[in-house]
Amino acid sequence: MPAPDLLSDAVRDAPLPDVATLLAAAVEAVGGAERPGQVRMAEAVEKAIASGEHLAAQAGTGTGKSLAYLVPAIRHAVDKDTTVVVSTATIALQRQLVDRDLPRLAEALTPLLGVEPKFAILKGRRNYLCLHRVQTGAPEEPEEGGLFDPQQLSVLGRQVKRLNEWADETTTGDRDELVPGVSEQAWRQVSVTARECLGAQRCPQGTECFAEQARAEAGEAHIVVTNHALLAIDALEDFQVLPEHDVVIVDEAHELVDRVTSVATDDLSATAVEVAARRCGRLVEEGVADRLKEAGEGLGLLLEEMPPGRMDVLSPALGNTLVAVRDAAHACLTALGPERKENDPGDMAARKAARSSLEDLHDTAVRLLDAFTPEIAARFDVVWLDKPFAQEGRPRRPPSLHVAPIGVGGLLRTTLFDRRTAILTSATLTLGGSFEPLARQWGLPPLGGEEKDAPLPAAGDAGKAAEAAKDDDKMAWSGLDAGSPFDHAKAGILYVARHLPQPGRDGLTDAYLTEITELIEAAGGRTLGLFSSMRAARQAADELKDHLSHPLLCQGEDSTSLLVKRFAEDERTCLFGTLSLWQGVDVPGPSLQLVIMDRIPFPRPDDPVTSARQRAVAARGGNGFMAVAATHAALLLAQGAGRLLRSMSDRGVVAILDPRLATARYGTFLKASLPPFWPTTDPDVVRNALRRLDAAVTSA
Repeated sequence: MPAPDLLSDAVRDAPLPDVATLLAAAVEAVGGAERPGQVRMAEAVEKAIASGEHLAAQAGTGTGKSLAYLVPAIRHAVDKDTTVVVSTATIALQRQLVDRDLPRLAEALTPLLGVEPKFAILKGRRNYLCLHRVQTGAPEEPEEGGLFDPQQLSVLGRQVKRLNEWADETTTGDRDELVPGVSEQAWRQVSVTARECLGAQRCPQGTECFAEQARAEAGEAHIVVTNHALLAIDALEDFQVLPEHDVVIVDEAHELVDRVTSVATDDLSATAVEVAARRCGRLVEEGVADRLKEAGEGLGLLLEEMPPGRMDVLSPALGNTLVAVRDAAHACLTALGPERKENDPGDMAARKAARSSLEDLHDTAVRLLDAFTPEIAARFDVVWLDKPFAQEGRPRRPPSLHVAPIGVGGLLRTTLFDRRTAILTSATLTLGGSFEPLARQWGLPPLGGEEKDAPLPAAGDAGKAAEAAKDDDKMAWSGLDAGSPFDHAKAGILYVARHLPQPGRDGLTDAYLTEITELIEAAGGRTLGLFSSMRAARQAADELKDHLSHPLLCQGEDSTSLLVKRFAEDERTCLFGTLSLWQGVDVPGPSLQLVIMDRIPFPRPDDPVTSARQRAVAARGGNGFMAVAATHAALLLAQGAGRLLRSMSDRGVVAILDPRLATARYGTFLKASLPPFWPTTDPDVVRNALRRLDAAVTSA
């Protein structure tokens, strides 16, 4: 064997350098400086991996948390020849990890490790183009309202044609690499779900399958980057999605509960029944398929008559209709018979698609019926009816039933925390100064003493949840606040407009609009306006555009990414928007020196999942408002306030116009969730500070 290979073997056999040495090399390679918080977090992650104790690590912007968890994760994966999964909530962070952080880390650490760390990105099968579906075409679907418009048909046709051309060019088939993107309806024509997939062994394109290639690469990787949705699917489905791994790192962990809830939510509509009936129509006797079609028509008529919102009681009419859908779907499945290998791959795909739709229908109908069986306080699921409003230029989508878990803590406990070591990290994990509000939602036991609020009911089997509760002492975890490099009290002001009236339900009052105008003029523009609803954002933009001396953009006028780009490039521009801006804007420098929040972002009182969760906590003797609504608001407030300081030279003001932050009892909890800015309720003090900041930037 040549000498270089012998040398390489010798390096691999030697003990690996410690995390401190590897972190120093990594920081030098990316051109940064080691930060105390980063070092503390890396040490804590290393300890958690070694001990099996779960870790919740809060690390503010600029801490360098990605390196702090990637370095010990890579060392562990190389040392044990295993895989570590890193899960994110957003595509932006996935791209940062895969395109920037991991390639630079691999290059920097290879000489020290003696092995080149391998990494891969893995998404759900629906995110990859299916070559077989491109060749054979999608199964016939019922007409959707928008497709009665010839113009919509033309747009869809052009997008599908573009996707077919892209299929010959792409090397990954990854939807996120298609720029500009296409509609969900167009993408459905060229993709399949896991249930619809023929399988690599049966599919004529199995050896070229993009999803299978991604899975194969992930199976060979030390670090696999995925998303919270796929993490949830891996936990929920009977089949394995992610490669074997003993450690999972959940970045953007503040979004974990919402993403898992979304994946664990099922829906049922007349359209879904029609799809299933049409898919199986040519594969079973006509009378069997017609029975399903009639059940779907009955469901559609009934849902049109029912009021929208949360449903606590199953009416006899709906119960009978759901039974009819369930039984008709079961009859179609029986008529389809067991899966068998077809000579024609197209026929096999058609049967697979029909079976997938029928199984989804049947299982969702069963789940909806079962959701009402326990007493309200003991329920695991909440059911509601959604009746969307008609959008301009498009017909109204049909009403649909939804069923979601009231809590996902039991699911996460049994499928995540019981099976592997978890490191959960984000810039925002402590609410009211404690990790426990979010830890309760994740299903982790209290760190010490009794819980302030009873936990939510666990989604899933009650017996398993009870057993898990007995094993709290075996599920050890710790919390680490790695701090922030910012001196918040010197770099920023928290202004609460205590003098304003409490916000009402009829939109922004003149007092609020005047306050916003005066703050923006004092700041010289440079304002990000975060509103609790799109209606409020549009009202503010419409009423202030002609009165401000600075440009004003509003979310919805263009793609959010282009609006943020324009906002960042023109220092005097203001940008108003809602939820995605509360968490998704990273604009360092003088373009952003004022963040305005119109009100405390409590969830809507009629939100079915939130209201059911509050009721469940109250039924167990806890404070439902504080455990659910206040926790939700605290998280968003902290995320919104985090938009202000993005670099060490940033200065500015976070202005919260809702006086309840200063006057209500829960205000103490909410303020303790915010960065420690210098606080004031004096309008003159904050306006003068903004004028000085504007003057300093202008003269620089």
